[in-house]
Amino acid sequence: MFSAILTWAGAMLGIAILLAMAFGPVVADFDLAKFKRHFRRRTHRESHSEVG
Repeated sequence: MFSAILTWAGAMLGIAILLAMAFGPVVADFDLAKFKRHFRRRTHRESHSEVG
């Protein structure tokens, strides 16, 4: 009984790690796109404030 519980716990942990590895690049790409948008907007605003 104890070995069956450990087997299922190990399987669930393995699936969780597998899903984290699969969705990690998606989250990183989304975060990078958000950062680029924020950085582009900030530099655009700073460049126009220096002109005026």
